[in-house]
Amino acid sequence: MSQTSMSQYVTAFEVGSHVVAGGFLGRDPAFALAEGEVVLAADGARKIVAAHPGGAVLLGLCDGARLVTGGDDGRVVVTQADGSSQTIAEQKGRWIDALAARPDGALAWAIGKQVHARDAKGEVKSMTAPSTVRGLAFMPKGYRLALAHYNGVSLWFPNSMAEPEGFAWAGSHLDVTVSADGKFLVSAMQENALHGWRVADHKDMRMTGYPSKTRSFSWSADGHWLATSGAEACIVWPFQSKDGPMGKGPRECGVRPARVTRVAFHPRSLVVAIGYQDGWVMICRLTDAAEILVRAVPEAHEAGAISCLAWSPDGARLVYGAEDGAAGILDLPAS
Repeated sequence: MSQTSMSQYVTAFEVGSHVVAGGFLGRDPAFALAEGEVVLAADGARKIVAAHPGGAVLLGLCDGARLVTGGDDGRVVVTQADGSSQTIAEQKGRWIDALAARPDGALAWAIGKQVHARDAKGEVKSMTAPSTVRGLAFMPKGYRLALAHYNGVSLWFPNSMAEPEGFAWAGSHLDVTVSADGKFLVSAMQENALHGWRVADHKDMRMTGYPSKTRSFSWSADGHWLATSGAEACIVWPFQSKDGPMGKGPRECGVRPARVTRVAFHPRSLVVAIGYQDGWVMICRLTDAAEILVRAVPEAHEAGAISCLAWSPDGARLVYGAEDGAAGILDLPAS
């Protein structure tokens, strides 16, 4: 197994406080900070947007065109690359528990049991889930939403009066993701395991063996692999066949004496970026198991866990952010 370094192509900087989420707005990175601010970093300049003044950002997502944040102020805020921000929803006295976005501009958010879906035209539909919703994900086809809650996952058509379709499994489901072809649902559970279902027939599958909870997952561009955090390696499950990972073991890459906290597949290649509890960042190539160092932290230095990891839409840049406010951009050299 070969290991090289790209640390010389990394521009490191500080953003001020705990990075909750981030990504790229075009080619420029954007970060959502726990203290309620959004930081836009372009060409060495910093623009600070008070997205949640007086509040805290609890979660966020970046889809390449906007940075969406949910706070303890009950607000869902969309920030654009020019620094403009718009409050999409506000429910004072409540927390935003989950967020999801679609490329066409649709958004969804959860507050306790209440789930709200806002389509690309701005029309909002709402429903009440069986219990508090901890994870949301849009299905790739059709205007349909997956909801993770206690004792399973539900699929909801916001524009239909039909009851949501339930996928049951006992326990607390903390997040949910959907394969690119829409054939599989996978949830992250409270009990250090993943649970999956084949959508067509509800055939379910367990993915266990994690020493801690999976709080980050990412699909490969071809939809054949699901990378996950929660162990001292990036655990990558195979989804090439109609049965997904049923009866198959996962691959492990980036094995280190530190827990993986974030994973992000490259948008075009079988390359996965991995962030660790001790602040390290690596890239692994699935084709030949090559490991490439992006950020190393000296053993004597205590660094924050990597809490944000994202590729630019063209795959030429990788951004990371950490719980201690450290951040950096890897600019891949031209091949």
